[in-house]
Amino acid sequence: MSAIAGIGTDLIKMARIEQAWSRHPERFPIKILGVDELRVFKARAARDRLRGVRYLATRFAAKEAFSKAVGLGMRSPMWWTRMQTLNAPGGRPIVVLAEPLASWYAERFGVAHVSLTDESEYGAAYVVVESRGNPDTSLTSL
Repeated sequence: MSAIAGIGTDLIKMARIEQAWSRHPERFPIKILGVDELRVFKARAARDRLRGVRYLATRFAAKEAFSKAVGLGMRSPMWWTRMQTLNAPGGRPIVVLAEPLASWYAERFGVAHVSLTDESEYGAAYVVVESRGNPDTSLTSL
């Protein structure tokens, strides 16, 4: 049985993300999203701006929740683009880390679980990080 090493949660107003994206339409998504997230975001936003806002908001919340769960906040090696929330083939959200965060994380923690939700006004994320030593394929490194 695995132990919980950290828990993080974040709640965000959709309007806050909409305003940030409107003020900086090119720069804001690039600052927040990893390469794979950015690809998904662009496809969703092209189909429907609201879908783009919801995607940005939930990914922003996931990064905040993850940074809280691992106890770093938004300081090195944690950075917005180094933690991505992508979808496994069945649709389940998974955490994907890039260097140098991936190595730092692997030395300290096991599997990271992420859950996302959004409604018209709010987006939210919940992250549970397991202690080291529990094998699982939920955490992937780039």
